[in-house]
Amino acid sequence: MKKIDRAVWKETVYVALWTLILSALMQAVFLILGKWGLSVLLGNFWGAAGAVLNFFLLGIGVQHAVSQNDPKKAQTVIRLSHTLRLLMLVVFAAVGVLVPVFQTVAAVVPLIFPQVAMLFRPKFGGIDENKEGGA
Repeated sequence: MKKIDRAVWKETVYVALWTLILSALMQAVFLILGKWGLSVLLGNFWGAAGAVLNFFLLGIGVQHAVSQNDPKKAQTVIRLSHTLRLLMLVVFAAVGVLVPVFQTVAAVVPLIFPQVAMLFRPKFGGIDENKEGGA
């Protein structure tokens, strides 16, 4: 296995930090609504772990695809990565819903936190929109 690119680690840490911030906000909302409990915390941990793992595996998949010499093989790698990660997210969501130790909303909502984090990425110096190709 090739060494994981520094950019993959950097972006994963960025997403993990935003996931932590958004998770704390979600915990506060549950607390304010009087619905907080251990199941909310555990569900939040479960969903956040799935979200950050999904993002990390996305980075690994892109890194692997970029290293391919054949564009068709690179496209196949990206498609396979997408399919497997989507399946993984479905499993994380299903477990979050079906296992009673997890509060359903707290387990599922964090799965979208990386998308929220990436909305803010241009504001924090990660993506230069003036450069062709992004980062």
